[in-house]
Amino acid sequence: MSSATYTPRHLLITGGAGFIGSNLVHYILEHAPGTHIVNLDALTYAGNLANLADAQKNPNYKFVHVDIRDADAMNRIMAEHEIDAVIHLAAESHVDRSITGPGVFVETNVSGTLNLLRAAREARAQRFLQVGTDEVYGSLGPTGMFTETTPLDPHSPYSASKAAADHLVSAWWHTYQFPTLITRCSNNYGPYQFPEKLLPLMINNARQSKPLPVYGDGLNVRDWLHVHDHCAALWTVLTRGRPGEVYNVGGNNEKTNLEVVRAVLGLMGKPESLITYVKDRPGHDRRYAIDATKMMTEFGWKPSVTFETGLRMTVDWYRDHQSWLEQIVSGEYQRYYEQMYGRR
Repeated sequence: MSSATYTPRHLLITGGAGFIGSNLVHYILEHAPGTHIVNLDALTYAGNLANLADAQKNPNYKFVHVDIRDADAMNRIMAEHEIDAVIHLAAESHVDRSITGPGVFVETNVSGTLNLLRAAREARAQRFLQVGTDEVYGSLGPTGMFTETTPLDPHSPYSASKAAADHLVSAWWHTYQFPTLITRCSNNYGPYQFPEKLLPLMINNARQSKPLPVYGDGLNVRDWLHVHDHCAALWTVLTRGRPGEVYNVGGNNEKTNLEVVRAVLGLMGKPESLITYVKDRPGHDRRYAIDATKMMTEFGWKPSVTFETGLRMTVDWYRDHQSWLEQIVSGEYQRYYEQMYGRR
């Protein structure tokens, strides 16, 4: 059974200006009004403060522009803000970018995580939640599912760096009895997702009647999880999870990439002739599928958003936020941050 509920007073969220992070900030501000959030983000290409315009007005929210690769800054921020819990989301996360430039993935995802673990232990934080990915498990055949005991077998520089970070987090529990937790989730989708990822890319291209690029034969299978369900799971694990444990978070929505792309075109009234098959990604895993039984049994958590409903909500959101999308595609949002914080 899970331990007693723990509610942090001063919570550090790393990568809180990104896709999952910004949704999580909104979720916690709504569901835990007694928790003060410090959002730490380097504002690389995937970070966007426009995702948090409403949060800026909340007295329980503070943004700090800093890179987790800065160890001294991590120690200082933990102490200054009396941080008692960490949800670690900051990461380089795009597989294609990891193939062409793996170095920064190791620096951020491994060394950055090490900096945070050291600083959080020094600050005597009560919880450290590492937000991981199902990609660390490797690839499945046509049957079977990933469980928390599936051996790690990463196939890309991105997933290898995340697996290394997970091992460090686990080591802090076993070596120092530091209260760490690890979640591993399936493909997220929803509002504020950077448009190089599959769904916002396809929605944006379909909107403009541009070709929709699909890797290989399009039959790679992913389990799709709406970001709001993921945020609920993260808060549940942070507040109720047992230190030292791993929790898989899945959406019970296995779809081929081709099914997803066709569904987007159907919702947007666009022809399937826009689908363009492109050369497959090196080391492209064939199938992921998450067994979230542990989450459901231990906490009663389960995904509440069906893929059909969630996809419709997501398409509608991007349609209603075209200026947000266009500022990212044009790079205008980055020029603004360069003026404010200097070139990164």
